[in-house]
Amino acid sequence: MKYAYYPGCSLDATGIEYDIANKLVARTLGIELVEIPDWNCCGATSAHTTNHLLALALPARNLAIAEAHGFEQVAVPCAACFARCKKTAAAVQASPDLQVQISEVIGMTYAAKSEILSYLDVIGKKTGLDHIKKHVVQPLTGLKIAAYYGCLLVRPVDITQSDDPENPMVMDRLLQVIGAEPIAWDYKTECCGASQVVPVPQLGKKLIHDILKNAASYGADAIATACPLCMLNLDMRQKQINAMFGTQFHIPVFHFTELMALSFGYSAQDFGLAKHFESAESLLERMIGGKGA
Repeated sequence: MKYAYYPGCSLDATGIEYDIANKLVARTLGIELVEIPDWNCCGATSAHTTNHLLALALPARNLAIAEAHGFEQVAVPCAACFARCKKTAAAVQASPDLQVQISEVIGMTYAAKSEILSYLDVIGKKTGLDHIKKHVVQPLTGLKIAAYYGCLLVRPVDITQSDDPENPMVMDRLLQVIGAEPIAWDYKTECCGASQVVPVPQLGKKLIHDILKNAASYGADAIATACPLCMLNLDMRQKQINAMFGTQFHIPVFHFTELMALSFGYSAQDFGLAKHFESAESLLERMIGGKGA
């Protein structure tokens, strides 16, 4: 299996451990990820609110490069990047005039023919659970995990083509295959506030608090994410949340591929678990006898 791989800005910086874990998992499963050459920011954080044409042109350029290199499928690990790519492709497919305009803006033809997949769907839907199970050497037995999808992977459903916008199960099934226990909880597709925690901290932190509170109330040992921004909010901001709400949250948060890598026998040092804000060492000690700590 071969995919064009669009890491996006986050995986080059704050989410670098996600990128590393993605590649470890891909290598183990025999998936070839070819990074799109000379890729640019998708504009997710600001472009779509200020300039509609720019918001489409930025992701279109990356997708056009992938098409020019003959790729029929593009794997996108960041949920925000995935949303922008999917919306751009849908807009171009719906309007021949826009397709011409976008191609002129980016200086290359973009036909919107490549299939755009979240990295979660690449692993959870395209790879095959039986194939994944064959590579599990260190099952995460007894680990109760809240699978957190956030909003951009599942909505709007006609764009994302999610299996279920309210109760998606792709990550849950992956967690089961690697030996963990995905919990049933209420906030798996609620918004984490994204970047709103900066301009509107009261609102953003309330959203994060509610997610953490619900996961804790259902007995989650940890939270698994498929979005670097969701990961950052839920992991980095727990100290701020505790100070604001008088709570005592210390819930380890993982990129879903980090948990997969652990189950495949990699150590935490192999993908940079030490970069996380909430320590998972005691949890890993309990789950896998310290082999991943």
